[in-house]
Parts: sequence; C-alpha cells; structure tokens
Amino acid sequence: MELWDVYDVDRLPTGKEMVRGEEFEKDAYHVVVHICIFNSEGKMLIQQRQPFKHGWSGLWDVSCGGSAVKGDSSRYAAHRELLEELGLDIDFEGVRPHFTVNFEHGFDDFYLVEKDVELTALKLQYEEVKDVKWADCGEICEMIDRGEFIPYYKSLICLLFDKRKNNKGCIRVKEDEYCG
Repeated sequence: MELWDVYDVDRLPTGKEMVRGEEFEKDAYHVVVHICIFNSEGKMLIQQRQPFKHGWSGLWDVSCGGSAVKGDSSRYAAHRELLEELGLDIDFEGVRPHFTVNFEHGFDDFYLVEKDVELTALKLQYEEVKDVKWADCGEICEMIDRGEFIPYYKSLICLLFDKRKNNKGCIRVKEDEYCG
C-alpha cells in the first residue's frame, strides 16, 4: 500500500494522507515527478515500461517518473525514483524543478538533467523498466505518432528539449536552442 501526502490548491500540505488508487477528495492534490536526462549529444534517455506494468504498459516514456510518497519532498522523490528505476544516484539537494505542470489531481514537477550515462551501467528495475535508449526530439515525436510512446503533447516534448540548458524561464536566449 502506497501512501501519498495530500496538498491543497496552493500546494500547501493539508496534514492528510491518502492511499494510491483511492478516489481523490474535492480540492485534494498530490505531487508527481518526472526526470529527463539529456546527454551531450542532445538526446534524452527514454525508458520502455514493462508490458505487465499497470498504466501505459509497454510504451516508452521519459527517463524516469513517479509519485512522491508520504514524507517525500519533490527533490527526494526525484532522487528515489531515479535510484529505484535506473540505479542512478543523482543529488537534487538545492535543485528546483525546471517547471511544474498542473493536472487535475496534482502537481507534476519536471527535472532536466545533463549527464552522459552509459546505458550498460544502468540497473533497470525489473518491475518497472523493460529497456532504455537515447532518442532525439524528432524520434520521440514520431514514436508518439506511432503509438509507441506515452501520448504526451508533442509540444511538451519539444519544451523539454528547448529548456534542458536554459534555466532563464521561458525566454529563449540563443537561436540554436529551438528544437522545432
């Protein structure tokens, strides 16, 4: 049984908790994290979900993601998910998410990491991850079109690539940072 902390619309903790899979109460939210790892060639590490995993079975996804469990900060959840799913130990101390996407029942924090990772050095969590590979923005968008990748908005995927080296908000500082 996985427990989540419950937050209000302003992302303040309510002191309540809920069990994953239970119906959300009105005005109750939780925190989700996604970590996108980019290499020096400008490609994103993507993972294929196990075919027996509930939700988006067998589809490809961004590098890593999951829910913050009871007691987790967003940063700690990002660290824990990376360690569990890929065996990567990356320190998120003092790091804020690059951006947050609000969804019906929560806050989805996106962390963008620049790191050359040797695929053979990863320790894939059998229960979650079937395979990993590197892909560029165009490849991921084509995979979405073919139904092989979780159906994110392609504009979100492009935003991930555009923002990966830019922590200046939504202002493009160099012409070559545009993936379109």
